[in-house]
Amino acid sequence: MTTKRNAESVAAAADFDKLNRDWYIDKAVQVLVFLGGISAIIFIIGIFVFITKEGMGFILGDFSFTEFFFSQNWRPTSENKATYGILALIAGTASVTGLAMLIAIPFSLGTAIFIAEFATGRTREFLKITVELLAAIPSVVWGFIGLALMNPLIIDIFDVPVGLNVLNAGIILGLMAAPIMTSIAEDALKAVPDRYREAAEAMGATRWQVIYKVVLPAAKNGLLGAVLLGVGRGFGETMAVLMATGHAINIPGSVFDSVRALTATIAAELGETAVGSPHYQALFTIGISLFVITFIINLIADLVIRDVRKG
Repeated sequence: MTTKRNAESVAAAADFDKLNRDWYIDKAVQVLVFLGGISAIIFIIGIFVFITKEGMGFILGDFSFTEFFFSQNWRPTSENKATYGILALIAGTASVTGLAMLIAIPFSLGTAIFIAEFATGRTREFLKITVELLAAIPSVVWGFIGLALMNPLIIDIFDVPVGLNVLNAGIILGLMAAPIMTSIAEDALKAVPDRYREAAEAMGATRWQVIYKVVLPAAKNGLLGAVLLGVGRGFGETMAVLMATGHAINIPGSVFDSVRALTATIAAELGETAVGSPHYQALFTIGISLFVITFIINLIADLVIRDVRKG
């Protein structure tokens, strides 16, 4: 009897120790996950504080709201009078991003509809893997494609003197934004309950009528979120835009005009400016503007996607 009680006591102690270990492991994992999540927020805040600190001298000194946002004269190294107008840079960024969205939205939504509503089995898995692989291509590779492949192709097809222009950058940026838009759009379409499709089919609707009249309206918030994320990607892209636009300060009159983007200006000029100079601080002020714009776009997209998930 005593031996049996001792064995039970040892087993109970072992179970207790195991529970303690599991509890400590669970708490440790919770702490690590919390630190990982909060660190992202801390890093973003730290980046914004650093950018703001570097650009604050320009904002409090030489900054003129009217000149900065409504003048197209970007001459920060002028010996007579340095000017810091980013209107042409904003126009270049907006034109490239707008053309990219005109290209990316039909392709990404069409691909998402096909994957979510028509593809099955291995075809669906192959397409999803292909989309993810496209999203993993580095931006500098896309930029090289625009510089080495699209540039002579546009010159030959459209008989223009330069192929580094809005059209080139718009095509490249559209191809870059399409994968993430396709993934988000497909998730939005798959989130539509199957009972909606079954009810529409029971009433005699065809496959396309179900998609057009039922699925797309039900998924509209998620699709809008996908588009907004694509716009944010377009505004924030640097290397591909730098290599494919021609990098000319110009308000474009057609898709064959060379332009310069906000991000490309920072990337091209920051390494050549004196630290602490007005030019240096003006570039960081552009960074603040970009940070705010992309933050607002991504925040709206996140709120829209959360709304569709709750629905």
